[in-house]
Amino acid sequence: MNEVDNKRVYAVIMAGGTGKLLWPLARKKTPKQFVDLFDKKTMIDKTIQRIAGIVNTENIFIITNEQGKVMLLQSDCRIDPENIIVEPMSRNTAPCIALATAYIKKKDPDAVTIILPSDHLVIDEEKFLEILQAGIRIAAKKTSLVTIGINPDHPETNYGYIQADRELYIDPSDCGDYRLYKVKTFAEKPDYATAVQFLESKDFFWNSGMFIWHIDMFSKEIERSLPDLHRDFLNIYENIDTHNESEIIEDVYSWIHPISVDYGIMEKAESVYMLEGEFGWTDLGNWDQVAKVSVQPPYSAASREKGIVMIDCEQMYIRKPKDKVVCLIGTSNLIVVDTGDALLICNKGDSHKVGTAFDQLRRDDFDSYL
Repeated sequence: MNEVDNKRVYAVIMAGGTGKLLWPLARKKTPKQFVDLFDKKTMIDKTIQRIAGIVNTENIFIITNEQGKVMLLQSDCRIDPENIIVEPMSRNTAPCIALATAYIKKKDPDAVTIILPSDHLVIDEEKFLEILQAGIRIAAKKTSLVTIGINPDHPETNYGYIQADRELYIDPSDCGDYRLYKVKTFAEKPDYATAVQFLESKDFFWNSGMFIWHIDMFSKEIERSLPDLHRDFLNIYENIDTHNESEIIEDVYSWIHPISVDYGIMEKAESVYMLEGEFGWTDLGNWDQVAKVSVQPPYSAASREKGIVMIDCEQMYIRKPKDKVVCLIGTSNLIVVDTGDALLICNKGDSHKVGTAFDQLRRDDFDSYL
């Protein structure tokens, strides 16, 4: 196969936000990517470890907020502190990726970049890395942006979707055994009826939020689709490693508008292709997703905590402190998350409403619990 020089391959791990849908475990002081959900490893640790299988550690960048940087520096993640980029405030994924791109381009203008969220679960890591390597080979040609779509196995309303236009083989030596499609459109999170239609059509895939591109292709597309944003981040690029660097970033973030990379760039890009991924993927965005994974190997054994008594109960997900005993009788289909100072109880299928409860607690001045 036409392998790309590994020194040119970079990874950006997006690790901003708190993950309020995983409250009360995820908090401002301990965002979701820094909590242990299954096996005593945080999601960001697992993401770093996973991508280090194909990307040199010195080429792994993490973009986060100030609290995230503090937690990374206190951890043993072994990422160069110079590779931890801090956003002054959240402005969605397009500015986030543009800022990381500015730093990588300064280091290597011929970089091929993998963009990854920090809160995804991957079961088959070997297959996952193979698909990324196929994407790297395609992206290195500087002719397209590449994304990863997940073949859906049920109607899911918590994910965005990608509609594939037609199958396309650029070069079997690039794609290997994986299917590559021209992207027709991106769709926002659907209602249930629409999700059923997407599944039945067989040409819609879950949007994984993972991207691969040559840095030149991304720069050209952001200049074409979001010229104002391109101008602002060109200013940042030109001031990296100067005494004005921090001030310029603060200024730019004070006026730019939040916009997602899907809506701002990918939907408008002229050449976007999707590799079909089947590697046991889950976006751990809410407690329902966590509960589904917790009953599957290899996580099912780890999820059986001591000090939980259930009598005549079905389909329960319970998380509690080690020093607390929980007893449930005659309940079913509940999510129970106890952190000692806060307790969440909700029906399975309703965990997307945790954000509403979070906002209510904020309005009621319970910030110390958020």
